[in-house]
Amino acid sequence: MIDILVPFEQEGTKAIVRSWLKKPGDRVALNDPLVELETDKVTQEVPSPGDGILDVILLDTDAEAVPGALLGRLRSADAEIAVEEVVASPSPALAAQPAPAETMGEVHLSPAVRRAVRQHDVDVSAVTGTGRGGRITRADVDQHLAERDHGPAPSTAAPGQVADSAVPTVPPLPPAAGKVRSVPHDRMRLAIAQNMLNSVTVAPHVTAVFECDFSAIMAHRAKHKGDFQKAGANLTFTAYVIAASAEAMKAAPAINSRWHDDRLDIYEDINIGVGTALGEKGLVVPVVGQAQELSLLGIAKRLTDLTGRARDGKLAPQDMRGGTFTISNHGVSGSLFASPIIIAQPQSAILGVGKLEKRVVVREAGGIDTIQIRPLCYVSLTIDHRVVDGHQTNTWLSRFVELIEGWPLDG
Repeated sequence: MIDILVPFEQEGTKAIVRSWLKKPGDRVALNDPLVELETDKVTQEVPSPGDGILDVILLDTDAEAVPGALLGRLRSADAEIAVEEVVASPSPALAAQPAPAETMGEVHLSPAVRRAVRQHDVDVSAVTGTGRGGRITRADVDQHLAERDHGPAPSTAAPGQVADSAVPTVPPLPPAAGKVRSVPHDRMRLAIAQNMLNSVTVAPHVTAVFECDFSAIMAHRAKHKGDFQKAGANLTFTAYVIAASAEAMKAAPAINSRWHDDRLDIYEDINIGVGTALGEKGLVVPVVGQAQELSLLGIAKRLTDLTGRARDGKLAPQDMRGGTFTISNHGVSGSLFASPIIIAQPQSAILGVGKLEKRVVVREAGGIDTIQIRPLCYVSLTIDHRVVDGHQTNTWLSRFVELIEGWPLDG
């Protein structure tokens, strides 16, 4: 027997079995995709650890999969002993359903996808497959359902449960006028919600706000953007923000830390996560590792690669591990200021960058106050007040603004 294990690189993130791509009795080859796992950040395919026959599924669809857990077992391809096929016991509701066929139409579906298709009466010809070779995944079915009208939201009672009429309840709100489109939560949204609630529950969030003039980096970018493109890098403002953030850690090292109940871990490596929006699918946070060791060009190259793969859905779990600090560039969607921006636990701080816009300000020139038009934005640092106080927060922000505003034209 060959064990099929949940990968260990799931750092701090709960994984759920999304769907099995093979069923017991199927023959598989080394590195064939066997099962999809989903976290709040990424859907990951677990490959076959060898050649053989899928013998047993131990963690079925919707089961929690902790790192190192046993998902199932393969029977070695050269085994000569006939082993009776073992299938994990289905839920009572699923046991009552007839066994689905191998295919529906001409589309090959995994067992979990077949169940979802039958349960929700989905026309598979209308579903766009994003898996390998155009295969339809459970996530594709969920996305299709989210875009289709579902009618009233389902009951919050557990399957088979009846609400206790003896328990006092709040009278329901009157129905809203007009039609209602009910969109079921996908696992990514539910996981994001759980993480956000956990963060604001355990950490006292405090936000400080500075104003920052982007004139210097705009001039630098205008001069060097073409050279960066030739080197395969898109020179964005985010690259400057990452570089300045890494340098500002020298002024307040505790910002680059993680809180634990018995200690504070302050990191030498500055691994900066960058929130990347995926539209209606939520967001992911790829990490630029060891940013303190990278030049501006190195940061821009790394960022170009990560954000491109994030929007194409091709990030690997290791691309989002090990973050010690996070940047939320919420200004790209028009926001001037956001507070608080929720800290990615167990990190200690998150930087927010608002919309860049021209504003009229008073600046001294030659000893005389002058009215000028400058490109400004609000930058905020939300901190875990258990870790640092206002002094370190403002010290960090002061240094960050100083670096952005004083960026040398040829630096």
